[in-house]
Amino acid sequence: MDVVAAEDTRRSRTLLQHIGATPRMLAVHAHSEASQAEPILALLHAGQSVALVTDAGTPGISDPGARLVAAVRAGGCPVVPIPGASAVATALSASGLPADRYLFLGFPARKGRQRAEELARAASEQWTVVFYEAPPRLVALLRDLDEVCGPGRRAVVARELTKLHEEFRAGTLEELSAWYTEHPPKGEITLVLEGAPVTSAAPPDQEALRAQAAALLAEGLTRKDVVRRLTESTGLGRNEVYRLVMELP
Repeated sequence: MDVVAAEDTRRSRTLLQHIGATPRMLAVHAHSEASQAEPILALLHAGQSVALVTDAGTPGISDPGARLVAAVRAGGCPVVPIPGASAVATALSASGLPADRYLFLGFPARKGRQRAEELARAASEQWTVVFYEAPPRLVALLRDLDEVCGPGRRAVVARELTKLHEEFRAGTLEELSAWYTEHPPKGEITLVLEGAPVTSAAPPDQEALRAQAAALLAEGLTRKDVVRRLTESTGLGRNEVYRLVMELP
């Protein structure tokens, strides 16, 4: 290994000394990850190898690394993960998608209501979502997700992780569906789906809420019951609803 990019070079140097390794070291932590992407890409394009190491975990999973991995992949260089505790951690660490929080759904149901519910949940989830899937069913899963997620949602197919024919392929769901229709996949597959974009909710209509609260009070409900009813029906925070109800005459 020519270069080791470490979250804490002091900690990593101690470990490297145990095996007699003396590679060049770069500090790549949460505050330097973006700025180090270009120099690391230059090293890779020059033919050098770079290892990314974090202090006490897997890069990209609640540790620095996702932005660097994405930049390296976009620069046309391969990213090879070291085996993790499972294919989930291994795929996430080299996907380039956020993994501070993620939802693992395993193998999706093959058909029916359960499948529809699982894919709808994946489509609306703001966290990265991870599936396992069998090769013959991958294209169907990509197509179904594309339908419920809408155009432009990105994903990464991780295949045969840690094995001889390991492959990572990133793109939109539509692009991946087209690719694997033409190139039927083999081996074990992990699909990493980008989370849904965060949308800002419209502010609540205060006048409508006051009118609804007043109507419930007129029906004889206590203020406590009105607060509970409105909190459940609107999804607003209890403190906000409580303040509004208490301000009514």
